[in-house]
Amino acid sequence: MSFKLDIDRFRDVTVELIRKAATELPEDVVTAMENAHDSEENGSAAKSVLDYMLKNAQAAQENSTPICQDTGTNIHFVTIPEGVSLRKIEAAIADATRIATEKAYLRPNAVDSVTGKNSGDNTGIMAPYYHYEEWDKPEIKIDLMLKGGGCENVSGQYKLPDGKLKAGRDLDGVYKCIIDAINNAQGLGCAPGIAGIGIGGDRASGMIVAKRQLFRNLADTNPDAELAKLEERLYVDLNKLGIGPMGFGGMTTVLGVKVGAAHRLPASFFVSLSYACWADRRCTMYFSESGVSYD
Repeated sequence: MSFKLDIDRFRDVTVELIRKAATELPEDVVTAMENAHDSEENGSAAKSVLDYMLKNAQAAQENSTPICQDTGTNIHFVTIPEGVSLRKIEAAIADATRIATEKAYLRPNAVDSVTGKNSGDNTGIMAPYYHYEEWDKPEIKIDLMLKGGGCENVSGQYKLPDGKLKAGRDLDGVYKCIIDAINNAQGLGCAPGIAGIGIGGDRASGMIVAKRQLFRNLADTNPDAELAKLEERLYVDLNKLGIGPMGFGGMTTVLGVKVGAAHRLPASFFVSLSYACWADRRCTMYFSESGVSYD
């Protein structure tokens, strides 16, 4: 296997990746939103809110304008062939991020936590954020997520056992944590959302597992039978909370629940929730010497 990276071409197609993520809601999310809209009562606030959300998403795609004014944290999960320079990849993605900001696909969002100064181009320390894996294919894959601040604010972690929730170190304990988290969020985080859940790991890896779940198709089935049952149980019961779109009440509080797990230390049992708002802005790019495709 050989792979030669054309860095200029890679930068240019990454600009397009960012544009698509910022302006085009994935088809599975649109379908879930349409189904939710049809299930809400005629004349209800929930149905009206979902109608506006769908119209907003359609207009954003037609005009190549951001779906939300908060274009979020740029999170890149990058899978590379052996021997590709990470420094070159990061430099190209950073350049693409600057270009995308100039083109107004992204709002300047990277703020220095010490000085409070905005870099103005969405780049800075750990901005964008990169997570790397390697495979044997002669192509680069990028899973890009634009994670808004509102939904990130209602994300969080629990440590089991939790006496307040009467939650033990088992899947029922995980269930109680997520019910508590979504109930506490109410309409914050721009419901209806998607719950990406990571069981185990440490505090950092558990959240990475949770974020990875947000790239799954909403219609898929977890290959782990126990986790599949937990996803279905949470999806049904979270939508019984009655929080509804933007907290106005209704039958649709979440569009999906996706759960992953990682090995953990005997002393620790973390439950990590990465919550995505209805504007679940994600896009995947496959880049090879012969072409590029987006999913």
